[in-house]
Amino acid sequence: MDTIAKGKLHAVLLSSPGMGHIFPVIELGKRLTAHHGFHVTVVVAGASSDPTDPESKTIEAAASLGLFDIMRLPSVDITGLVDPNATFITRLCVIMREAKPAFKAALSAMEVQPDLLILDLFSTEHLILGEELRIPTYTYVATNAWFLALFLYTPTLDKTVAGEYVDQPEPFDIPGCRPVLPYDVIDPMLDRNDQQYVELLRMAREITMGNGILLNTWEELQSGTLAALRDAGLLGRIARQPMYTIGPLIRPNELVGSDTENALFGWLDRQPAESVIYVSFGSGGTLSADQLTELAAGLELSGQRFIWVLRPPTAKSGCGWFFGSKSGSADMWSFLPDGFLERTQGTGLVVRQWAPQVNVLAHAAVGAFMSHCGWNSILESIVNGVPMIAWPLYAEQRMNAVLLEEDFGVAFRPKVRPSEKTVERQEIAGLVSKILVSDGSSQAMRKKVKELKESAKVALRQGGSSYEWLCKLEDDCRTMGIGSRKAWWNGPQPGSAGRQGSL
Repeated sequence: MDTIAKGKLHAVLLSSPGMGHIFPVIELGKRLTAHHGFHVTVVVAGASSDPTDPESKTIEAAASLGLFDIMRLPSVDITGLVDPNATFITRLCVIMREAKPAFKAALSAMEVQPDLLILDLFSTEHLILGEELRIPTYTYVATNAWFLALFLYTPTLDKTVAGEYVDQPEPFDIPGCRPVLPYDVIDPMLDRNDQQYVELLRMAREITMGNGILLNTWEELQSGTLAALRDAGLLGRIARQPMYTIGPLIRPNELVGSDTENALFGWLDRQPAESVIYVSFGSGGTLSADQLTELAAGLELSGQRFIWVLRPPTAKSGCGWFFGSKSGSADMWSFLPDGFLERTQGTGLVVRQWAPQVNVLAHAAVGAFMSHCGWNSILESIVNGVPMIAWPLYAEQRMNAVLLEEDFGVAFRPKVRPSEKTVERQEIAGLVSKILVSDGSSQAMRKKVKELKESAKVALRQGGSSYEWLCKLEDDCRTMGIGSRKAWWNGPQPGSAGRQGSL
């Protein structure tokens, strides 16, 4: 946007690479612009490789709306800075560290100085820019409050727990919150000698430097944990800043029109209500070859209708697609058991690599979602009133699966952890049948998820808790005294970015 209306706050939002990170930042930008009168610039950091096709399409679609400015920072080459086998979390942290000069240059080139910065969780090293600019800075934690509680408490655990967390005999007590079982900790805590653990501790300390934390959840969903995060006698003494619950922010329905998409929704239109399970493991999740075979056999054995977003297997179930893949030209069907497609014809539909997930979950025929438990996917399922089979693979997803089953009551879980062991076909078939064929437990789950769906709607509407927290964010920024410029910011430079650009 070329000009900013008088009195509007200019918020700059920074996202790390990855579909699961970009989506919630863009949706926050839309919300701030359309409902709260902000001027917004979204900045997306470049990965060490070219953006994936879905990433590029997402950014282009956001720019085409004309609601806010959007730009991509140059890709950074981190091959000489990280081990080739470094985890995706380590890689993201290094990418965001190397992006600091480009981000600062982008800020300097903006026509109007930002009034506030909102940085995603992997960007905490940029919080210091708030002091340089003399403007408030916020961290956007695009996941749930229980994760944030453990995240903030990790430096304390680092001092008090001897040995590896996964080897401890007892759960970890987080003040005011549900305890965390040793084998459910987030990925960076699995090995205290790994670089991603060092990065976790750094981020957990740096996040306390900000003026507030935005969470993609809502008050009514996690009231107890949020109370602990705000209580100075519990986790509030660590956080030392406001918690703004602003969710659930999810992707809107997408425009569909390809032959594959038309065939998919044509097939769904012919199925009975709530009779189909949608199987997808997010933008980055992958299965091992053995697990893929067992999943195929389990779906077939269940006899239930399904849509399965299929990707090539990796050596181990996990996040093999987080930074994209160049295996798109592979013969996808060769990874399936012989005769699987023929035997399930009419009952199931297998889709290559990607499907318009929100549209699928919103369809009346979809009655369940087998999900990797990424928080974006969880919110999309809840907002559409669809119960889940929780299949956690990486990051904080094991904790998310616990929340879904034990706190929210909207999911079943396999007996084994899919990130560690192969879930066998008989158990898969049983879970699929259990969630789709109405019995007492599945009916209660379906009722609960529809209650949460309505709760989410109320939170986002005018006067709802999440709407009011974003109003509070605007009020707090104005109260802090917006508009004080720092000397290094010199106004627009030649070649400043327009609605969509890159530096």
